[in-house]
Amino acid sequence: MPMQHTIGKSVSLTGVGLHTGVSATVTLHPAPENYGIKFVRTDIEKSPEIQADIDNVVDLSRGTAVGKGGVSVHSTEHCMSALAGLQIDNCRIEVKAPELPLMDGSALPYVELIQKVGIVEQQEQREYITIDEPIVYTKGNIAVAILPSQAFCVTVMIDYKHPQLGVQHTTLFKIEDYVKDFAPARTFCFLSEVEKLREQGLIKGGSLDSAVVVQDVELTNDHIEYIRTLFNEKGPIKRGENGFLNNVQLRFFNELCRHKVVDLMGDLYLLGKPLLGHIQAARTGHAANIELAKKIRAYVNQQRKKMAGSRISCNEIMDMLPHRYPFLLIDKVVTVDPGKSLIAIKNVSFNEPFFQGHFPGNPIMPGVLQIEAMAQAGGIMELYARKLRSGSPTQDQTILFLGIDNVRFRGVVRPGDCLRIEVKALQNRRDTIRFKGECFVDEKLVCEAELMAMLTPKKDTI
Repeated sequence: MPMQHTIGKSVSLTGVGLHTGVSATVTLHPAPENYGIKFVRTDIEKSPEIQADIDNVVDLSRGTAVGKGGVSVHSTEHCMSALAGLQIDNCRIEVKAPELPLMDGSALPYVELIQKVGIVEQQEQREYITIDEPIVYTKGNIAVAILPSQAFCVTVMIDYKHPQLGVQHTTLFKIEDYVKDFAPARTFCFLSEVEKLREQGLIKGGSLDSAVVVQDVELTNDHIEYIRTLFNEKGPIKRGENGFLNNVQLRFFNELCRHKVVDLMGDLYLLGKPLLGHIQAARTGHAANIELAKKIRAYVNQQRKKMAGSRISCNEIMDMLPHRYPFLLIDKVVTVDPGKSLIAIKNVSFNEPFFQGHFPGNPIMPGVLQIEAMAQAGGIMELYARKLRSGSPTQDQTILFLGIDNVRFRGVVRPGDCLRIEVKALQNRRDTIRFKGECFVDEKLVCEAELMAMLTPKKDTI
């Protein structure tokens, strides 16, 4: 199973914020397992924290902003995209401004910043979001969807009525292609659009070289001077023979479409976990991206509720555990919260082979077998969770028992009893898990213990 990652050490960059036009410094810090991504406004008293989560999205007008308690951070999408593309799970992002710097309009500056300090593998496993059915969001001619897949893939189409743009397509086939083929793709805008925004006092930090500017208005000498004054531009401003202001050369023939992938990945990473699925989008933008993310979150919550009350059949149990009669001590699983808790049943009958020799005149289920039943229940809990996280079967993996602590026997189990085994996760680090187990007959606690086990390939078992 892939493990979580953070960055090697703290690292900073400084640039100009698109909206405010003020200098903005962002510092990325390593963070512990299961921390997630958090933005911290260090320019505000008490440095309020904002979890990078779709529930905290507060503005989508000119980018993706997250906020909480009246405090917000704007223009998060390129940094979030870099974290998604480099598969960084945990990072603390301190910002000394209301927004992250735009830099060159791509995710590449953030990618290079992280690469400079390296990526560190951590001790906890990555948990993926998987789906079993298509999830679609549409509005007018905008459509964005995610289809079931065992890998992450993105296909995007844009369609602009401009001779230099027209219809463009691109596909990110695997996450490893992100750094070279997508992170350098810059944001783009139409000249007429940015003029209006600047006239309204917006995008104060926007310059003509912080994006690919599509030339959609006639550039007379008078208009060029107007643009120079409007943007306080001291560099050259000239008609683009290739359809882009100042004849800007594209980094990719379909760079504009590729940048849509960059934004889409950054927005969807606000789900808090990486996705496994094939994302397909046509004419999408930040608002549509977040709407799809909300639909995915609703689907995941619905599935978790179903699984929390779901049962695991006998056949599924035998697919996960190598044990067979007389050492398969779980008859059925009546409820499971994957990776967190599980309740299983063992029906203790007169025909159990151990009753022939274990106090045959006064048959009692051996305590060691009650512990074994708890160990098997904990194994099912973890294997089932890992199957869901990875979206793939776990037939090639099993659980090996490592240790027992704090064992107490508080009652006896006799033929005819229904043994209810309850386990709850305590810790999960890399391939080792700790959990607490309890055995009940009716409502009486008869046995309890803390157990440790290790996930291992079946070929390593003896």
